[in-house]
Amino acid sequence: MTTYQDFALQSAKTLLLDPGGISELDLQTALSSMYQHRLDDADLYFQHTRNESWSLEEGIVKSGHFSIDQGVGVRAISGEKTAFAYADEINLDTLMQAARSTRVIGATGGKKKITLGAHQVSSNPLLYHQQDPILSLPTEDKIALLEKIEKRASAKDPRVVQVMASLAGEFDVILVARANGKLVADIRPLVRVSITVIVEQGGRREMGSAGGGGRTNYAYFTNELIDSWVDQAVHAALINLESRPAPAGSMTVVMGPGWPGVLLHEAIGHGLEGDFNRKGSSAFSGKMGQRVAAKGVTIVDDGTLDGRRGSLNIDDEGNSTQCTTLIENGILKGYMQDSLNARLMKMPITGNGRRESYASLPLPRMTNTYMLGGDKDPQEILASLDKGLYALNFGGGQVDITSGKFVFAATEAYWVENGKIQYPVKGATIIGSGPESLKQITMIGNDLKLDEGVGVCGKDGQSVPVGVGQPTLRLEGMVVGGSV
Repeated sequence: MTTYQDFALQSAKTLLLDPGGISELDLQTALSSMYQHRLDDADLYFQHTRNESWSLEEGIVKSGHFSIDQGVGVRAISGEKTAFAYADEINLDTLMQAARSTRVIGATGGKKKITLGAHQVSSNPLLYHQQDPILSLPTEDKIALLEKIEKRASAKDPRVVQVMASLAGEFDVILVARANGKLVADIRPLVRVSITVIVEQGGRREMGSAGGGGRTNYAYFTNELIDSWVDQAVHAALINLESRPAPAGSMTVVMGPGWPGVLLHEAIGHGLEGDFNRKGSSAFSGKMGQRVAAKGVTIVDDGTLDGRRGSLNIDDEGNSTQCTTLIENGILKGYMQDSLNARLMKMPITGNGRRESYASLPLPRMTNTYMLGGDKDPQEILASLDKGLYALNFGGGQVDITSGKFVFAATEAYWVENGKIQYPVKGATIIGSGPESLKQITMIGNDLKLDEGVGVCGKDGQSVPVGVGQPTLRLEGMVVGGSV
């Protein structure tokens, strides 16, 4: 029986290797030539990516973009040192030249013959289909989808003065050959819709946004789903029209479920990546097995969720993704690891080696990172808030990995007194320390929710798709920067 990995590998060879006249034997030769020097690890990463994007503004689809990119990245590792070369042409000459140029990182005198196929990726359930999403919908229907968004949003309220919408699709095929003999491939679809609505009243303008997607095709965007996102975007914009300046000071904050998990992603998640901890630059360095959060706080990174934006059948080093428990009931249990940092730290590989493209080095990165739910009803949590901030949505933020300090802007938030929402507020920023904020959690809702599929994570100049999530949380003594 043909497995997904058999299908993916054959498809990747046909697309990536055959046009350049490269055989599996050539991959073995390239890796073996690198091991004429003394290396600890080496790999070849081939990639072919097709993507498109369409955008609508002022009722007109003003731009459509389509691109194809492909190439190969070659990496050699000796100790902590890494040599890397890449080419946007895939043929035997460029492959061998790149292989020769990287091996010099190790001392001469090595001798190892690489045989590929000796190890296969473990059989996780297939997380997404192998279809090209770009081909899943005719061009005219893509344009019609954006026009539908604009018409529905404009009809929702006379105060809507501008609607911007975008549709994006990507088809990514990778093949990884490693010095440990592993030869694996993956076929990765990705789609996303983004909606932004601007409303105006009495000379005041405000904005709201919504959207989502995942590793699927355009059929995912049903009328019901699109309508719900339009309603969310218009609602958020209209709420902001009524907002008042946010109070400032130290206060209790209740954060809603789902996308507010982006604060955990940035303020805590990056600090749990292997490279920062190996170098001792994370606020969590050296704290394995210690209490780093309140009781009841359990945070995982899970790359195995079906169809999620951050999910992967294999990571960009050819390792199976998994669900890694980072913090369990407040105790630090693990880090997210790629091959390099796992080897140097003598810890298990967790399938978190990710790269933006063939022209980038793999780094330990998050996939879908979220906090598990607790036992409190979210309405009970809100009702317990005597006076403070209720934050339902967040925009951008800044984080210092070493100290764990962060600043995040709330894009939809409310002032609460005696357990009841009083009015929406604008200009609220949440200021704190990632490690300290974990200890300030006093109530955890039973309403775990993942984001809609819009997350993009940046690290060392590389961007990759990710997922976030959390239940409703109550945090004590948070510093809120506001307007009054």
